[in-house]
Amino acid sequence: MIFLLFMGNTVVFSQKKNQTTLVAKDTLKSKDIDPLTPAKAAFYSAILPGLGQAYNKKYWKIPIVYGAIGVSMYYYIDSSKKYHQYRDAYKRRLEGYTDDEFSYLDNDRLISAQQFYQRNKDFSALFVVGFYVLNIIDANVDAALIQFNVNENLSIKPDIYMNDVTTRANVGLTLNYNF
Repeated sequence: MIFLLFMGNTVVFSQKKNQTTLVAKDTLKSKDIDPLTPAKAAFYSAILPGLGQAYNKKYWKIPIVYGAIGVSMYYYIDSSKKYHQYRDAYKRRLEGYTDDEFSYLDNDRLISAQQFYQRNKDFSALFVVGFYVLNIIDANVDAALIQFNVNENLSIKPDIYMNDVTTRANVGLTLNYNF
């Protein structure tokens, strides 16, 4: 705006600026994203299985984690104990003793029992390690997905429509994003 001021015989020009500041605001409410949250959850689960699930506030997963690791550990210990029983009985047979608890089995059966329980022990150890690693991965992925922005503005729905030319059903996906 320009103002003209008349003071006697002189004209004074004055200019006044209207300052308008435009601020762009996001209409969607977004949570602050912490990029270290998945790493923290994975670290906590690596320290103590189930702690990452507690960090993510998914308490119902903790018994599943301990159940899976506990059952695998139980079978590992049980197979190891039975493997050692059959191995010790076989060693005693090689030394000439026949008064072991498996006197009704011949040497070939003792060897096959040792192989069976050794294989079960190896699989159980693999399952223990697998469930431990799966616990860490679950905590990491769950912590990353908690921060994922899911709102009503984005939707995907399947759509089936008839083709006018061939009169056959067409299947597709519709992606909608509302502003």
